[in-house]
Amino acid sequence: MTLVSIITPSYNQASYLEQTILSVLEQDHTSLEYLVVDGGSQDGSVEIIRKYADRLAWWVSERDAGQAEAINKGLARARGEVVAWLNSDDLLLPGAVARAVAALEANPELGMIFGDAITIDAQGKSLNHLRFGEWGLTEFMRFRIICQPAVFMRKSALDKAGYLDPAFHYLLDHHLWIRLARLGPVQHIPETLAAARHHPAAKNVAQAAGFGQEALRILDWMEGQADLAPLVQQDRRRIEAGAQRLNARYLLDGGLPGPALKAYAAALVRSPGFALQHWRRILYALLSLAGGKGLANQYYRRRGKK
Repeated sequence: MTLVSIITPSYNQASYLEQTILSVLEQDHTSLEYLVVDGGSQDGSVEIIRKYADRLAWWVSERDAGQAEAINKGLARARGEVVAWLNSDDLLLPGAVARAVAALEANPELGMIFGDAITIDAQGKSLNHLRFGEWGLTEFMRFRIICQPAVFMRKSALDKAGYLDPAFHYLLDHHLWIRLARLGPVQHIPETLAAARHHPAAKNVAQAAGFGQEALRILDWMEGQADLAPLVQQDRRRIEAGAQRLNARYLLDGGLPGPALKAYAAALVRSPGFALQHWRRILYALLSLAGGKGLANQYYRRRGKK
């Protein structure tokens, strides 16, 4: 049976950590090693980790330089043919690992698979169903975002692409998806594999502005890559629109409708059709800015897009 390695980076997330750990340990794929890399938490996280230490392949609690270093530390120890990471506030859904492994085993050429996901709030209530498409390098370069906890990688492909770049703090996962997709095929599987938690302390809410800035840094990086630069030139307007659209999305998630609308306007200038794929979010931003936050929330919930 294919060995799967899952890494959880953890830092002061005791409120959610036990649920995360159990979502991995209760998977029905039995050939699984679980590594937890804690950054020196002081909130009771270490006590939670110790509670499950006998079921972990390895764990540590020590100061590190952030999420990328913590995940890379775990990846360096991973022995599995398939690897993934699960942040300490997210969840794997039952059967997720087995379905991911089946997809990778069915197509040995794949370097990565990604499934669909749900978002949940701090109490675990479902907020939204995130469905993706048959996306690959072109879509990733246009900053189409997938849900990181629903991603599983072949370790051999990851070793070729390289681990997470510690220079990135917000879109470090997306930067990796581009590097994996440039090397070989990736595949979407229409299965809901994970739950991503949305709460006030989450990075995509508390530090929303950082995501758009990092998208522009990734664009600069792509232009400096010999194999990617020609693709950027061929598709520049949609790639730039995608960077601005992503910026707007995270600003809106962070409760900043004004700056979000400015970013959407920049996306519209570059590629109107591509930008207007987010028309519901644009409408939500307009309603929020006009003072109709209650109406905006009601509309967004009804559309299932929040």
